[in-house]
Amino acid sequence: MTSLAADGEDVPGPPYVPSSGAQPNYASAAAALAERYESLTFESVHGQILHLLPQSPVRVADIGAGTGRDAAALAGRGHEVLAVEPVRELRLVAQQLHPDVPITWLEDSLPGLERVEGRFGLILLSAVWMHLEPRERTAAMRRLAELLAPGGLLLISLRHGPPPADRTMFDVPAAETAALAQECGLGLAHLGGGQDQLDRNEIHWSELALRKGPV
Repeated sequence: MTSLAADGEDVPGPPYVPSSGAQPNYASAAAALAERYESLTFESVHGQILHLLPQSPVRVADIGAGTGRDAAALAGRGHEVLAVEPVRELRLVAQQLHPDVPITWLEDSLPGLERVEGRFGLILLSAVWMHLEPRERTAAMRRLAELLAPGGLLLISLRHGPPPADRTMFDVPAAETAALAQECGLGLAHLGGGQDQLDRNEIHWSELALRKGPV
């Protein structure tokens, strides 16, 4: 494993083998993906759930943090942010784009998140759940529920539409995700979504907010 501290330096660790079949593409296209992701703001992408975000600082885990757009925005709101990203090339781009933001970077991935420790008041999965195979989703949801603090919020965005030819993706129904979350002790606090903000007409999104404990 190689993790990156907030200053962007690599921290040596045990060997890490990414599990996602989509990762080779993300590594080779890191620069182009960064331009696409960073063209949108956290507020525009997640506008429907901003009112649900914790008002006081909490520990946040951004799972599949990509180029750091959302992690940087959440750190800017005063939260203590752990950005989990298995693709080293994306982490390096993120450090270049957000060099002065206090983010701790970690190399890990779903479904196990074996190197993530502690509890979090907020966990974000933005355009990540779609990469998990059906057999991985139950284990992943259980792990996320375990990492949430009581009353904590899990935010998941789901991509709907044809997948790119060079990446592994699944069109996961929002109802399936909400039902699985309920089985793991998470209640549905919000279900929304809309058209793709990058103007891809064949793609639309769902966004779920799931709370641990009473909603």
